[in-house]
Amino acid sequence: MIIDKSKIKTIDIKKPLQLESGQVLDSFTIAYETFGTLNQKKDNAILVFHALSGDQFATGINPITEKEGWWVTAIGPNKAIDTNKYFVICANVLGGCMGTTGPTDINPKTNEFYGNIFPLVTIRDMVNAQVLLLDHLQIEKTLCVLGGSMGGMQVLQFCSSYSNRTYSAIPIACTASHSAQNIAFDELARQAIMADPEWSNGNYLKLKKSPRNGLSIARMAGHISYLSEEGLQEKFGRRLQQKGDFKFSFDADFQVESYLKYQGNAFVDRFDANSYLYLTRAMDYFDLYRENNGVLANAFKDTKIKYCIISFSTDWLYPTAESKKILIALNSIGADVSFVEIMTNNGHDSFLLDEPEFLRSVKGFLDSAYESFKASH
Repeated sequence: MIIDKSKIKTIDIKKPLQLESGQVLDSFTIAYETFGTLNQKKDNAILVFHALSGDQFATGINPITEKEGWWVTAIGPNKAIDTNKYFVICANVLGGCMGTTGPTDINPKTNEFYGNIFPLVTIRDMVNAQVLLLDHLQIEKTLCVLGGSMGGMQVLQFCSSYSNRTYSAIPIACTASHSAQNIAFDELARQAIMADPEWSNGNYLKLKKSPRNGLSIARMAGHISYLSEEGLQEKFGRRLQQKGDFKFSFDADFQVESYLKYQGNAFVDRFDANSYLYLTRAMDYFDLYRENNGVLANAFKDTKIKYCIISFSTDWLYPTAESKKILIALNSIGADVSFVEIMTNNGHDSFLLDEPEFLRSVKGFLDSAYESFKASH
């Protein structure tokens, strides 16, 4: 997937970025979007981190896909993250495919697409790159960093690595390290992509091919994990796609089959297969326990950040138990932390939906944090 970069906002970082893998990006591009207005004191900035399939177009209309942003339920005038009040920044992650340097870009050393020659990146690498964006915007300290899923991982890494760069944080539906089950799901998705003959060992852009089938299957498998059994049963049950009896074929007899195929086909038109490989790998490598000798609390020692941890009752990808481990770690060091579990049938993807209690929780925490932030300086 090659995008028209004239339609997006970017900055070029001319200094090297040392990656956790040991490799170095001599220079790179960050694609980002902002919503609302930065005030004179620069104390109303919120950095939003996107999840695996997201991008910088968190709200409004994405000029590439011409569809609504992925978090229109939460960000906008008079919404939970009120752009009349706050200045919201969202960047495409390193390794992404919406303008930030990644496998779809041209390798300056070869003048060919990076493909899978692009160095592997980690959640820490993504956060390090976005801190350079904050520097470019001359924002010394954000009011809040927040995000769900892979975005939540970035929140935790940001708080661990740059505790002096934010006043508050909202990690949503996330974990401090990927479980074996999550790694297994990601590997299933990667193998589906790499098994597609069109993948061509990652060189499909150079060869003008597209591993659409593999990426579609990967997305279908991933999408199942974002939902819940209760939600699927409620929405689809065993209802047939067409009235009458079974077709006695391998076509989509059930509505849920048709739904998954739609999700898979829609995804391949807006996402790059190699980026999917890279971002799932980054999530698998994420492990704040490993970084801190097995003690999660050490990741946040001496923190002065105000935290609000949010989980969802039917999220089995990152269940509430994972959020509670983060809560316990923060409580053990006396951090200022609150926790809420939202009761819903919508599973992991609940943070992307119109969940009133969730949105009220975000708004209430942000507004309170803003008042105390303003009073503190």
